[in-house]
Amino acid sequence: MRALMHPTRPRSIHANLSLAFALLILVTVLIMSIISYYLSKDAVQETTQAYTTEFMKQVNANMKTYVSGMEHIAGLVAGSRQVHDYLSADRYPSLVEEKQAREGVYEYLHAMVATRNDIVSVSLFGEDGRFVSGSRELEVNPYVELRDMNWYRQAKAAKGENVISSSHVQPIFLDRHVWVVSMSRALYGKETGEPLGVFLVDLNFSVMNDMFADIQLGNRGYLFVVDNSGKLVYHPQQQLVYSGLKTEQIDKVLELGRGSFTIGEGSARRMYTVQDSGFGWKLVGVSYVSELVGNKERMGMSFFALGAVCILISIVLSVILSNRLIRPITQLQRYMKEVEKGNFDIQVPVPFSIEIGRLARAFNLMVERIKELMVRVVREEELKRTSELNALQMQINPHFLYNTLDSIVWMAESGKDKEVVLMTSSLAKLFRASIGKGEALVTVQAELDHIAHYLTIQKMRYKRKLDYVIEADDSILDCLTIRVVLQPLVENAIYHGIKNKRGPGMIRITAAETGGDLTLRVEDDGIGVDGARMRALLEGREDSGPKGGVGVRNVHDRLRLQFGSRYGLSFEGGPGEGTIVTVRLPKRALGGEELS
Repeated sequence: MRALMHPTRPRSIHANLSLAFALLILVTVLIMSIISYYLSKDAVQETTQAYTTEFMKQVNANMKTYVSGMEHIAGLVAGSRQVHDYLSADRYPSLVEEKQAREGVYEYLHAMVATRNDIVSVSLFGEDGRFVSGSRELEVNPYVELRDMNWYRQAKAAKGENVISSSHVQPIFLDRHVWVVSMSRALYGKETGEPLGVFLVDLNFSVMNDMFADIQLGNRGYLFVVDNSGKLVYHPQQQLVYSGLKTEQIDKVLELGRGSFTIGEGSARRMYTVQDSGFGWKLVGVSYVSELVGNKERMGMSFFALGAVCILISIVLSVILSNRLIRPITQLQRYMKEVEKGNFDIQVPVPFSIEIGRLARAFNLMVERIKELMVRVVREEELKRTSELNALQMQINPHFLYNTLDSIVWMAESGKDKEVVLMTSSLAKLFRASIGKGEALVTVQAELDHIAHYLTIQKMRYKRKLDYVIEADDSILDCLTIRVVLQPLVENAIYHGIKNKRGPGMIRITAAETGGDLTLRVEDDGIGVDGARMRALLEGREDSGPKGGVGVRNVHDRLRLQFGSRYGLSFEGGPGEGTIVTVRLPKRALGGEELS
């Protein structure tokens, strides 16, 4: 109080602010604590459980939609006369008729799932070993015993009822190991009742994962699914559960059947809410009791009123203190605005107040440091720009390397020694040119040699499908360009233009001077690219190759970083017209001097 009674003395603003805000915080926290306690004491568990239950009903309805789709398919197959006749026939008069019958069943199964991306496979397994799938690519793994599969045994035991499995890796198909949820059903003769085989539908587990991935109960809660035997169908941390690093109360979930129970203490206290799906699964919601997730309107109105009262109190107290505290702060603010305008030569007079005096001295020191750091920042930005160029430069395409090495192995095994030597030599020269000696820029001649090696490899891979022509003015061969500028564009022309074209394709590469600038053009007579895909390639939203790589956007960015925003890539063409990609860059001689 003495500091307030004697304003001419040096006084601590910290003391004044501490007193004022201590009162504000004390009153605010006290009021909020009391009100929050009485509002939430009896409501947390009740509202959390109600919210979780209603939320889980909606999730369960979505889950039933997918399962119902699988059950519908199983019902159609079980009632199909065509499927029944094929599986029940002892023998056919000829192989042609048997093949026709099998083809009819295939068409029937294929039509069911042709537009379903969520279904991995639909298959029939006859008692006599017959196998038909909705996909021609599937083959039964000869090293896996069909009758040892859980879904097969469960379908047999269910006597014609649908059986849904937990999530698992499906091993029955050759070279196909997909994480799925399976629905199986035993099929019987309509007149005789004799077993005919088992029908199988595999739902891609990613559908289940997508359904639950973004679902949270509060900030930390989650959902998981188990079957009636306690096996996990889905869990957001499934690998941790399988490895024993995370445990769930699955035994209590199975014992309870439906309803809720709580376990744990303090902030780790969790509420388990269990719902029966109606088809052999249990949906379990885990929420943390400490999180208030219910009755938002009631709590919101209460805190709104509380906030209004606290703000009013804060305003009254702040007005009382503001006249004594604002003057030195306003003065310092004026000097700060001068610094904002770029004036780093000012010095703030040190005021009488202790804390503001310290702040003024710190501000003066900061201005001096800023002046010293400005030069360093400029230098670091230049280094950063160089590093970005180098990082973009050194990206290579592992998919292309893999395919090339695979082709070399194939030709070596086929005894094509000359082709092996040519492709290996071209690959070595290609990567030698890509790595270089660390230079950001190379000559046009070097870049054309680089793309010639690349096209030599691609032509050997694509045979008569691909041909190319490289043309360049002699006057620009010693001009400079960035490294690896043509390969992504040629790769884009092959994969998006020529590869999907009927018949052979031609790529024409030209280098010339246009309007005082250097232009490199990659032209193909492929199927063409529409405007949306051109923009996607240029904006980096679509890769230029089948497995990524340097990319068209990468080339565009490097050109703009190296030479400025007026240079880069442009597209011409459209569907059915082929595509022309033009690289525009300044015409610079080998010595680094720009030519006119």
